[in-house]
Amino acid sequence: MSENHTRTSTPSDVGADGNSQVSVQGMLQDMVLESIDVEGFLTNLAKLAAGRFSSPDTEVLAAVTLLRPRTKATVASSSEHAQKLDEVQYAFDDGPCLRAAREERTYTVADFRTETRFGKYPEAIADHGILSAIGVPIPLDGDANSGLNLYAPDAGHFTAEDIAEAELLARQASKSLRMAVRIAKATETSQHLKAAMNSRTVIDVAAGIIMAQNRCSHDTALTILKAASSGRNVKLNAVASTVVQSLGQEIPNTHFDG
Repeated sequence: MSENHTRTSTPSDVGADGNSQVSVQGMLQDMVLESIDVEGFLTNLAKLAAGRFSSPDTEVLAAVTLLRPRTKATVASSSEHAQKLDEVQYAFDDGPCLRAAREERTYTVADFRTETRFGKYPEAIADHGILSAIGVPIPLDGDANSGLNLYAPDAGHFTAEDIAEAELLARQASKSLRMAVRIAKATETSQHLKAAMNSRTVIDVAAGIIMAQNRCSHDTALTILKAASSGRNVKLNAVASTVVQSLGQEIPNTHFDG
């Protein structure tokens, strides 16, 4: 193992009560709340992992791979270099992270120069200056699989403690990722509902204007709006907005908070 592999303890490594597990879980939860989307959360996760496993003399690179039926891609990375390293695995369709994601178990490589698994991939990745790596599965729901990949330029960089910590980080990240996905879905639903309510309000106001102008029923007014929408090949909401604005009226806003 590399003699330089000594990570410096930081406030992010150990919580106030000495429990790093609690500290990391709290950081992940904060990341969920602070990230603008799921991709942002995963990018922050990759950067967090890279920082935690780097030493003063060795920079560890991290990336998150997402596997779906017929597709595979790096959805987040600690740097552009890390993403390019992941793409080497994709070129060979093999490597510790791909296997970890597919088989849902950890793969560790102490030295790619003597590694006999993964076909010709070890030689290729060693040519990129990477000698050791960890691939850890991140459990997901549904038909998607994911893995956290950690790369180091020196052989034997990752200790048994590192491997255990990487597995713990991946499990905790899985919980936070599921939370992030649920929040993203809820936000999207809220936005769609708000847009639908705003659209419905404009249509109702326009229908009211047509009813007053033509002394007709609400159903007849809607029929007129739909006919104009179809004839002009314009969305119903856009036609309704034109009717409202033609009378110098402001388009009303709904007060819906998702």
